[in-house]
Amino acid sequence: MKAVVRMNKWANAHTSIGLDVLRIGLGIFLFWKGIQFAGQTKELSHLISADPDAITLILAHYIAMSHFAGGILVVVGLLTRLSLAFQYPILIGAVIINFTGTMDAFALIQAIAALLAASFFLIVGSGKHSVDYTLKMNV
Repeated sequence: MKAVVRMNKWANAHTSIGLDVLRIGLGIFLFWKGIQFAGQTKELSHLISADPDAITLILAHYIAMSHFAGGILVVVGLLTRLSLAFQYPILIGAVIINFTGTMDAFALIQAIAALLAASFFLIVGSGKHSVDYTLKMNV
């Protein structure tokens, strides 16, 4: 817990509008991918497994809804670390799928960039211009 508090203090002292724009951009990207995956559940389930079953469909819906809800939370800066923790296995899976299946260079770059940004905000947090910071200061 002390490490998280120390990271929050460092992040709040070194925050800038650029980091907030990056966080909002990551949230918009996750939200957009969630909408995209929700509309292409069948294709997503075939990416996950060559022989889709009920578990694969549940996983495909989890991915779509996790990106959708997590993107909104990251944009506003509410529960950023928690929502990115739910995104992390999905983003790692996206990188792995691009290496093991047919490699799409653009999708691989998107997955790696999102994974790096999520890793950064998992450590740093949401910053000063977020709902988390506002709630913390008002309580």
